[in-house]
Amino acid sequence: MLIATDTPAADTVATQVASYLAKLNDAQREAVEFGADTPDAPAGPLLVIAGAGSGKTNTLAHRVAHLLVKGADPHRILLLTFSRRAALEMTRRVTRIAIGALGSKSAIAQGLTWSGTFHGIGARLLRDYADLVGLSPSFTINDREDSADLMNLVRHELGLSAKEKRFPAKSTCFAIYSRVVNTGASLATVLDQAFPWCREWELDLRRLFAAYVNAKQSQSVLDYDDLLLYWSHLAAEPSLAADLSRRFDHVLVDEYQDTNRLQASILLSMKPDGRGLTVVGDDAQSIYSFRGATVRNILDFPNHFDPPARCVTLERNYRSTQPILAASNAVIGLASERYTKNLWTDRACEQKPRIVSVADEANQARYVVEKVLEAREAGMTLKSQAVLFRAAHHSAALEIELTRRNIPFVKFGGLKFLDSVHVKDVLAVLRWAENPRDRVAGFRVVQLLPGIGPAIAGRVLDQVSNGDAPNTPRALASFAAPPRASEDWPQFVALMAKVCARETGWPAEFEMIRRWYEPHLERNHEDAAIRHGDVLQMESIASTYPTRERFLTELTLDPPDATSDESGVPLLDEDYLILSTIHSAKGQEWRNVFVLNGVDGCIPSDLGTGSDEEIDEERRLLYVAMTRAKEDLHIVTPQRFYVHNQTHLGDRHVWASRTRFIPAQLMDRFEAAAWPPVPVAAAPTAAGLAAAAKAKIDIAARLKGMWD
Repeated sequence: MLIATDTPAADTVATQVASYLAKLNDAQREAVEFGADTPDAPAGPLLVIAGAGSGKTNTLAHRVAHLLVKGADPHRILLLTFSRRAALEMTRRVTRIAIGALGSKSAIAQGLTWSGTFHGIGARLLRDYADLVGLSPSFTINDREDSADLMNLVRHELGLSAKEKRFPAKSTCFAIYSRVVNTGASLATVLDQAFPWCREWELDLRRLFAAYVNAKQSQSVLDYDDLLLYWSHLAAEPSLAADLSRRFDHVLVDEYQDTNRLQASILLSMKPDGRGLTVVGDDAQSIYSFRGATVRNILDFPNHFDPPARCVTLERNYRSTQPILAASNAVIGLASERYTKNLWTDRACEQKPRIVSVADEANQARYVVEKVLEAREAGMTLKSQAVLFRAAHHSAALEIELTRRNIPFVKFGGLKFLDSVHVKDVLAVLRWAENPRDRVAGFRVVQLLPGIGPAIAGRVLDQVSNGDAPNTPRALASFAAPPRASEDWPQFVALMAKVCARETGWPAEFEMIRRWYEPHLERNHEDAAIRHGDVLQMESIASTYPTRERFLTELTLDPPDATSDESGVPLLDEDYLILSTIHSAKGQEWRNVFVLNGVDGCIPSDLGTGSDEEIDEERRLLYVAMTRAKEDLHIVTPQRFYVHNQTHLGDRHVWASRTRFIPAQLMDRFEAAAWPPVPVAAAPTAAGLAAAAKAKIDIAARLKGMWD
């Protein structure tokens, strides 16, 4: 229970409480105060439909803080987000708000310990219940690339890579597996709907996935999907679900529209009556079905309970001007199913969003560059402007034009730490020491040494695989290393002995690994100096975690951006234009926003029109793009595209039409324009006509005279 160390008088507390809620609007305050007067006996379920720019994060933070102020135990509050950064930001806000009311900094700051991502919280809970669900408490977690590598090893062992017809690649196999797990659909359904070119391999894929699961279990590793899958099975067992439910009085979920079937089932199993359950989201921003998310979770949420969940809608927008909101409301208003809401603001403005028609992609690029520079000359930084697009390749022509004009830009997203080879190398050493049965990590580590390839690495792993961490160094020491590795092998064995035995402690062992790795980094990479900066940065990050296990878990689940110039951020420019896919732009905002290729075939994508559900999601994508704009919005519509090497037709122009999501009846919400503007023909002046009448030049006669 949260106890204030310097509790003010009751009347003063009442004044402070009223003060910290004073800036909330009526709908926000309703969401914050619902059921909070009895924190130890939570009220029924609450659904907060938070429109774009309506202060969702602020409302959720105030609700958590208000529960604390009313006496809720911070250790019994579970706050779930979709990124670790969002969880940290939420915790900071909650702490700041609650301190303003209670003045008890330490109790609040240290108490809200169950705040994190679904995957991060899942990993913590699985370690608590590991023995009850058939897991080793020291399990390690593969990121998606490592999971695909393990899938590939199993694929090869089953002989599927030697098929006469080309078997699906490792990344495709893992994508199919992940989609089945996250959506709950059958393998046949997933193949029919998303991977029709792989239908013929259904039986082989089923065999591959079964062997992949066996390999993970034998190596005591989990992938991302397992963190939810195991948690869902844990929560589905009545006695364990009851224990989970008793641990948390309040469960609050951010961005509920982005949850998949597994995440929804976990919440409903933990809180079957909905008491203490709050979910916040916006059905109009559900755009991640390709990751397994389903808009049905938020649309169907109220009716999972009896009586249905309380629903509060936040419609006041604090981001955009009223004309932008009017256009956005009109676009999403044509969706087949949604929660009714109409965003509004007191930010009046005369400028409507522009729909700009251009001849082709080259003119589209020139238009964007001209308007970006025009806004910059008027005092708007490049960073406060963004260009959004449905698919990454849509910005190709613009990138060329920006480079030609020497305008710096960042295209989201850049490399993550775990996407870079050198960082994965160092992490593999830690992961293998933590779990010697992790063959993917061991396979990577051993091959760092000169003279050791896949065949020798496999023999090393076979010798190690039957032991536990303390036995790993002995198994390595007894292995006859090849001649080229003989000089490096003793140092490697000594390193593993110290790391496996935890002789130097955490985080000092990270520095020891880094020093061992540096010569291998220089030998394997020409740009070692740049990559070395990433490793040093990771060492600094490692020092902020209390244990090696906690560091490996959280870094794998939510890696920070790379620090080297490979991440794509211009190091020499303090200002740069933002280029981003619409998916990556969700949650962001800019003063000036350009949406490229606002035409059918791009928005919606040709691949996203197979069903009514897909078309609705494409409509929501356009809505998300439009509601990123604070002051100015440009939707650019090229009239034609140049298509290369089209089957049977060669290179040719393809004509395009404005996106179906902005039909004629909505055009009054927009300002239509063409670019470049068609010049108006100059009319002859009255004086000029009078002078010509006096001259009476007979040009026709002169032309005839040329041939006399």
